[in-house]
Amino acid sequence: MKRLLLLFLISVVCGASAQEPPEQVFKAGAATSNITPPLGMEIVGNFAPRPIAEHVHDELHARCLVLDDGKTRLVFVVADTISLAREVWDEAKAKIEASTGIPRSNMMFSGTHTHSSVSALTNENPALNYRQILVSRVVDGVRRAVNQLEPAKIAWGTGNLPQHVFNRRWRLKEGMTNPNPFGGLDRAVMNPSGTVRLKLSEPAGPTNPEVFCLSVQSLDGRQIALMANYWLHYVGGVPREHLSADYFGEFCRIIEMKLAAGPEHPPVVGLLANGPCGDVNNNDYSGRTPPVKREPYEKIKMVASDLAAEVLRVRKTLRHLDWVPLKAAEAELELAVRRPTAEMIEWAKAVLAKPKDAAQVHRLEQPYAERTLAARDAKPDYVSCIMQAFRIGELGVAAIPFEVFTETGLEIKAKSPFADTFTIELANGSNGYLPTPPQLDLGGYETWLGTNRVERDASVKITAKILDLLGNLK
Repeated sequence: MKRLLLLFLISVVCGASAQEPPEQVFKAGAATSNITPPLGMEIVGNFAPRPIAEHVHDELHARCLVLDDGKTRLVFVVADTISLAREVWDEAKAKIEASTGIPRSNMMFSGTHTHSSVSALTNENPALNYRQILVSRVVDGVRRAVNQLEPAKIAWGTGNLPQHVFNRRWRLKEGMTNPNPFGGLDRAVMNPSGTVRLKLSEPAGPTNPEVFCLSVQSLDGRQIALMANYWLHYVGGVPREHLSADYFGEFCRIIEMKLAAGPEHPPVVGLLANGPCGDVNNNDYSGRTPPVKREPYEKIKMVASDLAAEVLRVRKTLRHLDWVPLKAAEAELELAVRRPTAEMIEWAKAVLAKPKDAAQVHRLEQPYAERTLAARDAKPDYVSCIMQAFRIGELGVAAIPFEVFTETGLEIKAKSPFADTFTIELANGSNGYLPTPPQLDLGGYETWLGTNRVERDASVKITAKILDLLGNLK
């Protein structure tokens, strides 16, 4: 009897050891939600007086992608907004976590930075409560993407599109300066025009010509989603009263049209997450190319078409994997709020005390006087920011809630433990521009108090925290 029992136990153990581990199944799902604001709201992309939205040129969307490796789910949402405050994204994340069980730390929500949209702050008119509209549509989009999860394969790669990225900040020649709104003098200038161009020396920082591409397909090769990351500000050329998703939306439309699989399948979803481009736009101030007057939306279509062509080219070269591990890491980083000096406060008070018809020393002195006093009174003394990192196989993705300078993104990419890494800016919040300390010393729009709202070493601390998170995932 004992012998029979021993033989039975041996057979059970041997049989169990011979079994293969359960098959790992990678899944993906995607969906798009329309987040076009109602007409009649202020378009917030520029200084006052702000125009009122009178026309929708192209619909605005929140594009949602969910990835699942069997143990971990990641959520990416890219919305056609100039930016969103952290509390708006936090509200959406809380509702998604409650309905799907996905931890909010595994969710990355970012704004494209189109300058042709509206604020998501609660409006006194209930009919214009865009925050409520946007949050509900984002939540629905992610839930729909979860509902559409299916076995999938994934790949990533990089392309090159240098002709549309130019550093918009220029150093001035030795000994030359340019006035700023605070009565001081800068040694760098953004978007130089007129006689200022005679003072220019060289671009104040680099650009990144790469475009990063993340492709997700069904097992039979049907495209589920195609996500790109390009380090370029909005393009513009939009009439003031128009709502538009800028080149971000046009790129996604091209991708979705080119890769459409038919009405029997869920629509393919294109996503374009903006990278570190706080100091980069589409205008060449070097003088090498003469300026060209273009029709509205002409330049948007040009950039989007070139970008889509390069991403589609890269897609054809990719080898899709049936399974990759997914991981997420998140940390809160407290940064001190930048405060004005006593001299700046006195200057601001004097500007705001001027008669309305008084001559201006600088055309932006009044809005920056208001921002100076707002910075003096801001509470609390620090801002708590979400820093995020994700692992998708051997791809690293960083997410930062600022308008990040390109040199910071390049430093993260160079020091990342992953072979491929890209960064998404304006993710999970919006805390202004993030110049490096040397750029702060040069001055210029992106460094002014009110445009830049946190401590001098913020970019250094953020870079260190992001690299630490990427290291933990590796």
